[in-house]
Amino acid sequence: MVFNVPKRYLVYCAIAGAIGHSFRTLLLQFSMPIEWATFVAAALVGVITIQFAKRHLAPPLMYAVAAIIPMVPGTYAFNTVIALIQLTAQSQVSPELTAQVILNGLKTVFILGALAVGLALPSLLYYRTRPII
Repeated sequence: MVFNVPKRYLVYCAIAGAIGHSFRTLLLQFSMPIEWATFVAAALVGVITIQFAKRHLAPPLMYAVAAIIPMVPGTYAFNTVIALIQLTAQSQVSPELTAQVILNGLKTVFILGALAVGLALPSLLYYRTRPII
């Protein structure tokens, strides 16, 4: 509802989001790093939303942006901000908190990058007019 998707298409957004999040969880169970699992799942969501868009003659991003919301790394971003606040509240720099800020911050950035590139890649390949090679 945040992205003003028409009500008749919300079911397809939910289906794409459920498939993407389930696939990422499955890949995590096979010990794949969360960044790569998010990239592959976002690419799968991109392919699925292109198919939905062709079927309903709607833009693929209408489905895709709402579908990747469950894969946004909220926990890592929250932990980064909390550690930053704790770090600024102390009078001395703590190596443990600094390491936590860097680790969670980089993980957040890489997951968000994986979402963006994974979601854009299928569209870039599908709507390409020139040959790749």
